[in-house]
Amino acid sequence: MIARSATGPMVATFLDLPVGSPGGSVELFLDLYTGQHPLIPARAFMLAPPGHVPRLPAGLNVLAVAGKCLEGTAFSRYVATLRRALTATLDPTQIDVLHLQHLTFGATPALIRALPAHPRIALVHGTDLLFAETHREQLQVLRETARAADAIVVPTNAMADRLLRLAPQIEHRKITHIPWGIPDHLLTNPPARPVRTSTSHLRLLYAGRLTAEKGGEALIKSLAPVPGVELSVAAPRAQFHALAPLLQRAGVRVRYLGWLRRPQLWKAFTEHDVLVVPSTTLEAMGLVALEAQACGLPVLYQPVPGLSEALAASGMATDFTHSAALARDLDRLRKTPGLLTALRQAGYANAARYPLSATARALTDLGRQLT
Repeated sequence: MIARSATGPMVATFLDLPVGSPGGSVELFLDLYTGQHPLIPARAFMLAPPGHVPRLPAGLNVLAVAGKCLEGTAFSRYVATLRRALTATLDPTQIDVLHLQHLTFGATPALIRALPAHPRIALVHGTDLLFAETHREQLQVLRETARAADAIVVPTNAMADRLLRLAPQIEHRKITHIPWGIPDHLLTNPPARPVRTSTSHLRLLYAGRLTAEKGGEALIKSLAPVPGVELSVAAPRAQFHALAPLLQRAGVRVRYLGWLRRPQLWKAFTEHDVLVVPSTTLEAMGLVALEAQACGLPVLYQPVPGLSEALAASGMATDFTHSAALARDLDRLRKTPGLLTALRQAGYANAARYPLSATARALTDLGRQLT
């Protein structure tokens, strides 16, 4: 039996990605629902990865379900298998509310069908909207989830606007704006930044997945003719190696850092001058940029929906698709006295607006209202 928590409603939640998958949504999920003292008490599930299962965070459950897909009869079978696995392990009397991670993908309809009588809070992430725009069946899942949800949480108003374009029939009263957050201890005790004596070149850092919508190709092409910069990349190994032909053609030398664990990434933030965020389409919020700001690293970003709202003037917007514009802005950062320092201070102040504890409190309060 699971002891009912005094800190808030007991949540059932499921992210149908394998343990160890990269991405801000995964880190947010683990930050909120797992650990010895989770911010939100939960039965939290992910998929078992192929092969060896790594050491799991406290409180994380894994389901050994294969067949993850997006469309057709295989998708229906996948959802049914997930539902059976959840039904076998969850006691409905010990759950108060569902947190539906994503409005799309298989875990959301599976969790609804496994626990059909519980209140439902749906959390919107950027990939929901991107996949719903390109896969008809996922758009249908999104619309069905929006109808079934008692509340829909968006981290930025830009995500609400994009969602309503995909599903204009959504009742506006359901939509609640709760910004995502970054770990409180990163705000109160960030890693120390070494003093840098030479400013002859800019040390740029790209951190995150290298999928198409993240803008890695545009970054490399536009950086190729720009002098006075060094680029480091922290990304999944297979995705970085897929860029090798482009790097060779462009003649761009990159220092590959590997796919870093969070504390390693925070340390890398202190060893660079600028984080580059060249996303081409949207960002639900841009947690990696906020974590960089918390560590004193200024952010140069493409002003796409979500990211513009979260960063605004605390970072510097540029156009990574035009080399001349990028070169001009990098030159400004390198040569304008005090600009990096001003952006660093603005970044600290902006990141402080988004403590993870505030996200957890708001989600818990919303759950109490529904239960």
